[in-house]
Amino acid sequence: MLDIQRIRNNPEEVRLALRKRLFEVDFTELLSWDKKRRSIISQSEELKARRNKVSSEIPALIKQGVDVNPLKAEMKDISDRIKVMDEELREIEAKINNFLAALPNIPADDVVPGGKENNQVVRTFGKKPEFSFKPKNHVDLVTSLGLIDYERGVKIGGTGFWVYTGDGALLEWALLNYFIEEHLKDGYQFMLPPHILTYQCGYTAGQFPKFADDVFKVETSEVNDRMQFILPTAETALINLHRDEILNEDDLPKKYFAYTPCYRKEAGSYRAEERGMIRGHQFNKVEMFQYTLPEQSEAALDELVNKAERLVQGLGLHHRVSKLAAQDCSASMGKTYDIEIWIPSMNDYKEVSSCSNAYDYQARRGNIRFRRKETKKTEFVHTLNASGLATSRLLPAIVEQYQQEDGSVIIPEVLRKWMGGRERLYPKK
Repeated sequence: MLDIQRIRNNPEEVRLALRKRLFEVDFTELLSWDKKRRSIISQSEELKARRNKVSSEIPALIKQGVDVNPLKAEMKDISDRIKVMDEELREIEAKINNFLAALPNIPADDVVPGGKENNQVVRTFGKKPEFSFKPKNHVDLVTSLGLIDYERGVKIGGTGFWVYTGDGALLEWALLNYFIEEHLKDGYQFMLPPHILTYQCGYTAGQFPKFADDVFKVETSEVNDRMQFILPTAETALINLHRDEILNEDDLPKKYFAYTPCYRKEAGSYRAEERGMIRGHQFNKVEMFQYTLPEQSEAALDELVNKAERLVQGLGLHHRVSKLAAQDCSASMGKTYDIEIWIPSMNDYKEVSSCSNAYDYQARRGNIRFRRKETKKTEFVHTLNASGLATSRLLPAIVEQYQQEDGSVIIPEVLRKWMGGRERLYPKK
């Protein structure tokens, strides 16, 4: 959520910053509500001060024999006026909060305007694999190797689901073990959060209310319960660990990672080139998350990008790092780098990690603060997240980039200890 004081003081600056996202906004109505809200608060405080003063004087006046009925009548009138003002204040604050909740984050100054056509490739790793034979696509490869059962996945879950079988399940788990081992080495704390979350979790993450229809909702027996949903990413849980808390400056940064399946209602367009595991309703991901001091968040973002990239490098896979243009960043994020892996059959790069700095946007929504040691004042923390990593595009990249002419696939060296020491996967007879 954006700071209304920043909008109040520099509405044109904020409007132009959001335009980098190709997002147009008029703050006239918001500023009018804000002005009225502050006026109501001022008047209400004056009335409450008058009521408190007179109410404290009435007992003494009664002892003096003074007729206090006119004062009591005045106090009743003041109380009625305060009640009306409180209701008016609730209504206007709801309008302000709804307006602010719908605004995306302000892009960082060094983020370029526009959509994905303006994304900038920062660096690449390795070279595109070259084959002396006609290479296969990952769907045919994982099927011939007996790694994935697409038909039974659809039978069980419907379109957009698959089943890992045998060596496919082992390879998937090997990837997750590799990620977990590396994050533990780096001093991150392992978390296993709930998969069913409350509405407030989605709101704090910045996914609700705008994207509330993109998640799988859970029906509850209690009519008055607010919506619950299955998490689309572990970020949605991790950002809420310290919701409504005041942290100590010395406790920051807090570095977490979590493994969860991710559940996405909208699995994509199912275009021919995106068949298989490229898009699906459920996939596995390890998510990194940091709570930091504001002055440390840019360095934290560099750390997360380097960590995510190092994982892909460890697999020996050709990839690139791209800095996203403003409109291509998710609504909650002020700056994002994507690690994009090469899928030969698609002749394209696909994102396996999105590393982002939300600055204080999520912290404001979740009221997550820290207290400065010197001043004792509270400030909002900065929050950052990065996939570390998502597997559903890594497995296709592994089988396509490491495929051999005989149909076998070389297992990346870092995964072999979880694959019984084997160096290759061979087609099933």
